Amino acid sequence: MREYSADLTPPWKRGAARPVPEVAADRDLVVEEAGTGFCGAVVACEGGTVTLEDRFGKHRAFPLEPRGFLLDGVPVTLVRPSRAPAAPAGPRLTASGSLAVPGARARVARAGRIYVEGRHDAELVEKVWGDDLRVEGVVVEYLEGVDDLPAVVAGFAPGPDARLGVLVDHLVTGSKESRIAATVTDPHVLVVGHPYIDVWEAVKPSAVGIPAWPRVPRGQDWKTGVCRALGWPENTGAAWQHILSKVTSYRDLDPALLGRVEELIDFVTAEGSGPTG
Repeated sequence: MREYSADLTPPWKRGAARPVPEVAADRDLVVEEAGTGFCGAVVACEGGTVTLEDRFGKHRAFPLEPRGFLLDGVPVTLVRPSRAPAAPAGPRLTASGSLAVPGARARVARAGRIYVEGRHDAELVEKVWGDDLRVEGVVVEYLEGVDDLPAVVAGFAPGPDARLGVLVDHLVTGSKESRIAATVTDPHVLVVGHPYIDVWEAVKPSAVGIPAWPRVPRGQDWKTGVCRALGWPENTGAAWQHILSKVTSYRDLDPALLGRVEELIDFVTAEGSGPTG
């Protein structure tokens, strides 16, 4: 009978030294810093340090020490990338900051859904989270306003296998939206929101190339007022396409929106929320 070692220590931690591969710290490479467990994508590599950004936008810089990082759970030594473009050395991120699944097919759609208020919200969610939503089989639909939310929820008939997540604009204390959201008490429905008047504001001004989103006087259409204040043509559809074109990943969005969308995806994909067939 063959005898097996009782030593369960990973080979790279045993006495015999195992060669540790060197990996170029190319932008967007996802690694874990071995000492702290901080996991993120490479956003900069300068001098003797590498800067990682996690999916919530937090940055941390670490020294380029031998065996200092884990790639797919295996120790590696990060080195400064060469000037020439390097071939992909490890997992890459989707626009939402999650790990890409190469060759993944769209999953059969779940019975659960995510509803957003309007077309612009839906387009932004699709651009940043589209890959994740297809892998999870989550469909996003829009309400064209939150006024009819209670009736929409009743018509959807949510249940354990058909959860409903709703993203609401301007969900702040005392707002009309907060009062309407409070009427939805079904345990299979999760209503969350961001504090902005419109989802445009969830895009970081720096991504759009403006110092800040303008303050629009009460009683004035907010989107039209933004266009006027910024000196843009008063064509809100064209303005939105310009804004959307500047969004390339989760880094271009405010955390107040990021966390809420992630929360909705987790809710509708929780165990028990199965596919339609």
